[in-house]
Amino acid sequence: MGELEIDAEPAALGLDPRRLDRLAGHFAPYVDDGRLPGWLIVVARHGQVAHVASHGWRDREGGRPVTTDTIWRLASMTKPVTSVAAMMLYEEGAFELKDPVSRWLPAFADMQVYSSGSALRPVTRPATEPIRVWHLLTHTAGLTYGFHHAHPVDALYRAAGFEWSSPPDTDLAGCCELWAEQPLLFEPGTEWNYSVATDVLGRLVEVVAGQPLDRFLRARILDPLGMTDTAFWVGPDRADRLAAAYMANPAGPSEPAVPMGDTTALAPPPALSGGGGLIGPAADYLRFAEMLRAGGELDGVRLLSPRTVAYMTRNHLPAGVDLEQFGRPLFAETTFDGVGFGLGVSVVTDPAKGKVLSSPGEFGWGGAFSTFFFVAPEEDMTVLLFTQLLPSSTHPIRSQLKQLVYQALVD
Repeated sequence: MGELEIDAEPAALGLDPRRLDRLAGHFAPYVDDGRLPGWLIVVARHGQVAHVASHGWRDREGGRPVTTDTIWRLASMTKPVTSVAAMMLYEEGAFELKDPVSRWLPAFADMQVYSSGSALRPVTRPATEPIRVWHLLTHTAGLTYGFHHAHPVDALYRAAGFEWSSPPDTDLAGCCELWAEQPLLFEPGTEWNYSVATDVLGRLVEVVAGQPLDRFLRARILDPLGMTDTAFWVGPDRADRLAAAYMANPAGPSEPAVPMGDTTALAPPPALSGGGGLIGPAADYLRFAEMLRAGGELDGVRLLSPRTVAYMTRNHLPAGVDLEQFGRPLFAETTFDGVGFGLGVSVVTDPAKGKVLSSPGEFGWGGAFSTFFFVAPEEDMTVLLFTQLLPSSTHPIRSQLKQLVYQALVD
């Protein structure tokens, strides 16, 4: 797809155009003082694009500006795509959400749970609950990320070669074997911890479907939705559209972002990361998000039942609790107060508790390079933000995006 076009005047969709202009006024200084290289924002309502704004550079050092067809590292915005893939198989009766994952991935049988000790001498005990499919979808499996740097099990992941990437020449099946060798942080289902769970889910999709994850996503999601520029890597014909990657300045977040010189996106990855590997333009991801907003169908292509989408986008944490109470207060692609979690997406349960202008039932997710999307069913609205700064916790641009979009709603 690549290109983005305005479909309707903002006022016709209940959005004040002057208030929408506050988005550019607020986020332009992030580029002007170097904190962000560049950004692109899309606001759609009632299935029509009302606002597209951009500022800055997709490649600051190369002098290439952000364009509507810029290709971005989606990172963890891959997770909802993989979750949809899994739920498509669920709709076909391939598995039940309560099924143990070890039925298809035997390495995850007889898991151990961390009890005490250091990463050098961990003390473990046998898990009493198996990892089930719904645990992977909700990040309650007891898995983790090496980049958390908060627990001895995180250190074990790093020692196995997992921090921001995977061990060289290790495919997704091999990664799962290595993750299964590590102890769990907790009994599956008892807590929430942002983790490689969606990568394991991607491997489950591969085994159940009998084909590599990239081929399944291409045939069942990306091509049917017209997401032709989204993939796990960028070929030579599109390389000039790929945004450069940046990281937060070690001197502090108020200092200019530092180029990473990342070239990994220019070649096929050894491991197809269902948790963070996709790359694509805003127009493509807008079609995916709009499919969810519309209840599983877009332009005559149905991927999921409306009831399945509604089930995915409701809170699946215990009744009356949010991530602040049920999750570990670590880095994640969402806030914790007033936010629950569904099957592959975060869900706003209490906007007042979160202290960010939003609406009940709003769902979405972001990526480590500071990309972000949310769908607000009450407002029939879809919003996307793209930039390329690692980590996404550097600036509060997600909460600021939401307050500036919601204040523009006048009908």
